[in-house]
Parts: sequence; C-alpha cells; structure tokens
Amino acid sequence: MSIKGTASYAGAQGLPGIVSAAVELAEALGFTSSCRLEQGRLLHALAGGAAGSIGETGTGCGVGLAWLCAGRRPGVRVVSVERDAERAARVSELFADVPDVEVLQGDWTLINEHGPFDLLVVDGGGNGKRGAAPDPERLLHPGGSLVIDDFTPLTEWPPMHEGEPDVARLSWLEHPALMAAEVRLAPDLSTIVGTRRP
Repeated sequence: MSIKGTASYAGAQGLPGIVSAAVELAEALGFTSSCRLEQGRLLHALAGGAAGSIGETGTGCGVGLAWLCAGRRPGVRVVSVERDAERAARVSELFADVPDVEVLQGDWTLINEHGPFDLLVVDGGGNGKRGAAPDPERLLHPGGSLVIDDFTPLTEWPPMHEGEPDVARLSWLEHPALMAAEVRLAPDLSTIVGTRRP
C-alpha cells in the first residue's frame, strides 16, 4: 500500500487492461494508496516465475493483484486478502471473469489457509511488516519468493527509522529462512525480495 500510489499511474501508457481497470476502480473509490507503477512492474515480472500459486495480503482496489494476474502463467492460482469489506467486494466483482483468482475479505492471516505459495506479496498494512508477520517457512514452497513493498531506500547500516534501528526491515533482511535483498525501484521507493531457503 503506497501513499499516492494511485497517482503514479497518471499518464501511464500501455498498461495491461486489468491494471487500467483496477486503477479506475481505485480512482472511483477515492483510494490513493494503490501499488505504485514501479512496484507493479516488478510484481508482473516475478509472477511469471510462479508455477502453481501466488498469494497477496492487502488487495486494496486490486492494482497489485492485476499486475500479478497479467504476469502469471496460465493456470497459476492467485489468492488475495483485503480487510475492507467494500473494497474486497468491488475487487471480487472486477476479477469475476478472471480465472483462478480468489479475493478474500478479512484479516491478512486468512492467507495462512491457502499456502504454501511460489510467490507471496506482503503489504505493509495490517501488521504485514511488524508484529505477527507472515511465516515464510509456512507460506512459501522451498525456493519460493516473498516480496515486502513500500520501504524508503536503505542509506545506512544498520537501517534506521525515526532515529531507531528499523526492526521491520531488519526482520526480513536477516530472516533465517530467507535469502533477502533490498531492491531500489525509484529514488524514494524500495522493496525487499527474499527467497525461501531449501
């Protein structure tokens, strides 16, 4: 969930049709925090590597989900969880004719019932980055990828946030079950990509 993420699509050309439709839904609902364009392009590329299933927490208005669907192989199942009931219902309608997609309404922990996945995209909202975070060993197949979005780029080590060590970022970069790295997508945006160890 990116601050002003929906606005990042202004003037964008050549978007997959389902991505454009999800951006239009976000604009219609006044939802400003969609997956940013740069993040969406990364998700599109990573989705192509999934062989069986993809999970996502924090559907929003379905922009990230749309990028995942546009990039996946035929037959790859995608499950996304959204806590806001109206958004979940509207995104379910938007994707009603897209095969192998399920949008669940509720807390992000619902994703636990649908893994393990080849690719899991974790949104920062709803404790996605701190507290009771998703367990990569439970939710990823060995060799599966985890993506945690919406960090500001790392500029020092250890990473700091508001004058304190950035515990959320470090918990993923140093997670014993993952080989993880931060990827800078824009001067003000980075994401963490991790692969579950065998």
